Amino acid sequence: MERFSLISLLLIAAVAVVAAVDDFAADQVIRQVIPEEEISADHVLNADHHFTLFKSKFGKTYATPEEHDYRLSVFKANLRRAKRHQLLDPTAEHGVTKFSDLTPSEFRKTYLGLKNPLKFPSDANKAPILPTTDLPDEFDWRDHGAVTAVKNQGSCGSCWSFSTTGALEGSHFLQTGELVSLSEQQLVDCDHECDPAEKNSCDAGCNGGLMNNAFEYILKAGGVQKESDYPYTGKDGTCHFDKSKIAASVSNFSVVGTDEDQIAANLVKHGPLAIGINAAWMQTYIGKVSCPYICSKKRLDHGVLLVGYGSAGYAPSRLKEKPYWIIKNSWGPEWGEEGYYKICSGYNLCGMDTMVSAVVSTNT
Repeated sequence: MERFSLISLLLIAAVAVVAAVDDFAADQVIRQVIPEEEISADHVLNADHHFTLFKSKFGKTYATPEEHDYRLSVFKANLRRAKRHQLLDPTAEHGVTKFSDLTPSEFRKTYLGLKNPLKFPSDANKAPILPTTDLPDEFDWRDHGAVTAVKNQGSCGSCWSFSTTGALEGSHFLQTGELVSLSEQQLVDCDHECDPAEKNSCDAGCNGGLMNNAFEYILKAGGVQKESDYPYTGKDGTCHFDKSKIAASVSNFSVVGTDEDQIAANLVKHGPLAIGINAAWMQTYIGKVSCPYICSKKRLDHGVLLVGYGSAGYAPSRLKEKPYWIIKNSWGPEWGEEGYYKICSGYNLCGMDTMVSAVVSTNT
């Protein structure tokens, strides 16, 4: 009997330890993805509490109790996903973002809009080889006044249009000294340019597009209006382009090769570059330098703007001359580092060296 009692006590103790470990693991998940200042010592640490904070911070409301409960379950799943991202991308910070109540498929469908297949036309103008010996160690076009404020594409897969206008805004600044915010909505409404060599590669507003198609459209249309003259609505609309109000035009554009020194040289010479990227790690990204151990170089699904490169505050074993790229996103200033994303350079991580375009504005 005494032996049986001892075994029973050991089993009970083992169960208690397992339960404690499970509780600890759950807490660790939340602690990994919730800022310390949001963790109150006198409040029970639980996902429901942080879902309440999430709703308040981002103004989230749901139509029915069923929808609320479903979004809570998605939020919990994204806490676990952010934990996994943190483990596989330890130099970045991952956690709760405004997208934490969306499934990965919902997120991709709503906020990513780079068209597939992702091949440049065979007759695309290739950028000439530039000298790289005198490149600065760090460079950021924001410091030179060539980048407009971070914009927000909203629930529309129009990232490609923001990447396009961002590159043209920078080039126009280099040509004229004037920084003008250009109209993404004009591209969403009016640009239906296609790559004849690729099936299903036409620009399609909120349903996606390609930056080079958009540059081709701008060449044919004559230019792009100011954002103030053709404001963004975040949805597909009827084209009402007014050629008399053109604010910037394209002289030419070119495809930059995958050599990162050439990418840096084109960035410094021509201004911010339109690039495609695999956004697999961006839904949970909060800040610092993203250097994931695993990220496809081929599945590019998001158009963004390369504005610089640097090394400040980053010195792990992967340190190189230009350890990270600085990328302007189009999800508003409350995402990432005030709307920006940093990603390790030197490895074509997430395919960011694969689809790079430089544009030259006319001097108007």
